[in-house]
Amino acid sequence: MKTFGTSKEFIFGDEMEWEVVGEGLKRKIMGYDDKIMLVKVHFEVGAVGVMHEHYHSQVTYVESGEYRLTIGDETKIVKGGDSFYIPPHVMHGAVCTKSGVLIDVFSPIREDFMQ
Repeated sequence: MKTFGTSKEFIFGDEMEWEVVGEGLKRKIMGYDDKIMLVKVHFEVGAVGVMHEHYHSQVTYVESGEYRLTIGDETKIVKGGDSFYIPPHVMHGAVCTKSGVLIDVFSPIREDFMQ
C-alpha cells in the first residue's frame, strides 16, 4: 500500500482552493495521515453524491444544508447538526435538497482522493 505521509499540522481553509469533483460538488482535504482523513464537501442544490461503496469506515457531520441520504436500503433526510455513520462496503449516496457542507471523516485515508 502506498503511503501519503501526513498533512500539515495547521490547515487554513481560507488559504485552500476548492477541488471541483462533480456538477455542483467541490471539496477540500482538511487533514490526513495514513489512518484518517477529514474532507469538507460543498454541495449545491441538486448535486448528487452517486451511490457507491468503499472499504473505508466513514462518519459525516452535516455542517449545513439538507440531503436525501441513502445508506444501504434506508433513506432519510439529514440536515445541519445531524451526523451519520457508513460501515465499510455499504452502498450509500446523497442528493442535496438545500445547499450546504458535509464534513467527512474516513479511516483509513481515501487514497483515491490523493491522485
